Amino acid sequence: MTTADRFRAAVDSRDLDALDPLFTDDVRLYSPVKFTPFEGKPAVLGLFGVLLRTFEDFRYIGRHEGASETSAPGIGDGIESPSTVLVFRATVNGRQVHGIDMLHVDGDGRIKEFTVMVRPQSAVRALGEAVLAGLVADGLAPPPAEQ
Repeated sequence: MTTADRFRAAVDSRDLDALDPLFTDDVRLYSPVKFTPFEGKPAVLGLFGVLLRTFEDFRYIGRHEGASETSAPGIGDGIESPSTVLVFRATVNGRQVHGIDMLHVDGDGRIKEFTVMVRPQSAVRALGEAVLAGLVADGLAPPPAEQ
């Protein structure tokens, strides 16, 4: 079973504990709702805790395998790494979301970089609001007035 298969199984079963060993300690997650990446396993797992609660009717509907360069300095710029793109559909606060999760894996088969892309813009807005509310509720982000 590949890393992408294990990741998908963990998301499908909403099993946050099963995600933990799939990420490197210095994983970076690029989100459509935040300019800078979520960095490090604790931040990424905290975000996934929120996402697993936020998405309704989440389902993966496609998969593409290949290789591409990572974005993050120091973990592979200019060097291709194996990557998997998982296509998904979901609902957030009544908005239909279409998106992809792109997973880059290291030599040990752990996810070192994760990029999420979502459309349409109204879904990005709804997702951003829901994720921020979840991060604040979990104590992982300050309330908007404090930012």
